[in-house]
Amino acid sequence: MTRKPQSRRHHGFSGSIGLAQTDITPPTGIYARNWGAATHDVADSIHLGLKVSVLTLAETSGGEPLILIDADLGWWRPFTKFQEFQQRLLGELGVPSERLIFALSHTHAASPLMVPDPSLPGNDLLEEWLESIFHAILKTIRDALESAAPAFLEWHKGRCQLAANRDLPDPDSDRILCGYNPEGNADETLLLGRISNPNGRLKGIVVNYACHPTTLAWDNHAISPDFPGAMRQVVSETAGVPAFFLQGVSGELAPKYQYVGDTEVAERHGKQLAFAALATLYDMNSPATELVFSGAVESGAPLAVWKEQPVEVATSLAAVTTSQELPLKDWPTADELDRDYRSCEDRALAERLRRKRDIRRVLGDGSTFPLQVTAWRLGDAFLIGSCCESYSWIQQELRKQFADDPVVCLNLMNGSLGYLPPADLYEENLYQVWQTPFEKGGLERLFTGMVETLDQLLETSPST
Repeated sequence: MTRKPQSRRHHGFSGSIGLAQTDITPPTGIYARNWGAATHDVADSIHLGLKVSVLTLAETSGGEPLILIDADLGWWRPFTKFQEFQQRLLGELGVPSERLIFALSHTHAASPLMVPDPSLPGNDLLEEWLESIFHAILKTIRDALESAAPAFLEWHKGRCQLAANRDLPDPDSDRILCGYNPEGNADETLLLGRISNPNGRLKGIVVNYACHPTTLAWDNHAISPDFPGAMRQVVSETAGVPAFFLQGVSGELAPKYQYVGDTEVAERHGKQLAFAALATLYDMNSPATELVFSGAVESGAPLAVWKEQPVEVATSLAAVTTSQELPLKDWPTADELDRDYRSCEDRALAERLRRKRDIRRVLGDGSTFPLQVTAWRLGDAFLIGSCCESYSWIQQELRKQFADDPVVCLNLMNGSLGYLPPADLYEENLYQVWQTPFEKGGLERLFTGMVETLDQLLETSPST
């Protein structure tokens, strides 16, 4: 006798869920130089507005929430800038640090999250804008908490071909360029979260996808969220609900066609991701149901009949933060790097030196750094990430290791610090290798720590 076919269901969470969004677009004239090759320092126009989106989850109405912030922002300069920002938020909200995640889309066309520098053009606007972001985020969190209502968050896997491998062997020298490699492999996984109320009405969409928003580069003078903003706009207009973008583990992934000044290219990339997300959405069962084989019907052919049936959705939440000691390179001191930066007359090289100096100041003089990993259990799904820009190997391996449950993987979460390439690339002349402060083996150590962290959360079995 053959085994009955396995039912089709979506893992997820059932509880109190809140959503809110607001605009955080800076004014024109603000300092916005993110590329060493750029010849301009300030933004002169707005392509699409920048948004901050907040998702809150609690087991019961008024219960202790998990707070997820998704912002159209690039990276923190330095890491301590995020730590100060985080402490202010935690103090205002009164929640433990492991229950708040601040995720960046990593657009390269927004003003930087940096310590204001009076020597830079547009600095006065930058300082005011950074302060306005704090208050906008705080209000958006409170709006999301106030809007919270019973809902389901269910996950489904799709695919998108926007991302490509960007480690290209230079045909003219012994180095690897940062750009489209036609022979490289790319993780095409798109993980979509659907938020719906108990009546089945769609309330929001979460898109977790790994791809650098580097469509717009040195020739672009406009403030822009790049393709994540265009994706969000198309999904929201089509589905009629807020859309979130969570940057996946994309250390070596980017669009094939990038580094342009034409904002229409970013919109095209956004549409590609949006349509893939919508296709994934419409491939899902109805909310809180499973598709079950109900028997055969004899017709012109023997027909297999499947029907949707109600299913219980897990209701538990858990959050944990762990620390993983990663080995550091033997870099010059911060003072030495500062002297090199101030004496450098090459704009591109000076930008590299400034970033390296700021990272060195954060790391201190030790041989290791305690990198934080934050992980959430969302019913019978997981969310995990760090502040680094890890290569996608880590998310692919995590999803293999925990194949029975969806795993939302994030880069640039709760700060930004440096790349984590695989150990076998450390012999190459590669940007991600010479940029990172972490020594060979850091990615693999982080993977081991993330597995241990998820195993810890697995011990808190989901309830229904």
